[in-house]
Amino acid sequence: MRAERLPPPDRALAHGDRLSVGALEFRVRHAPGHSPGSVVFEGHGAVFGGDVLFQGSIGRTDLPGGDFDTLLRSIERELLTLPDSTIVYSGHGPETTIGHERRANPFLTGAHRLG
Repeated sequence: MRAERLPPPDRALAHGDRLSVGALEFRVRHAPGHSPGSVVFEGHGAVFGGDVLFQGSIGRTDLPGGDFDTLLRSIERELLTLPDSTIVYSGHGPETTIGHERRANPFLTGAHRLG
């Protein structure tokens, strides 16, 4: 499969960086597991989580660089420490909240384990 060459990034992101979007500011949180460089952007009662956490699921870990245990540790460290009311906007699928996922996500409750 061929793909167009992507332009170089404008800047590198590091855990703890702050990004401004208009008048809003978001914190970069490094959350590897789906891929080694996965990050989420947190602020203003919301998380833009890419493919780290979904409603009722988590990101894939079966692609190169993915790691199930690393992803679970990232979610526990970077997302489950946020208030239950924090809205999670995933890379695709419906929005959810940290509290809902803490209580009902089978990957986070231990109801579903790979391996």
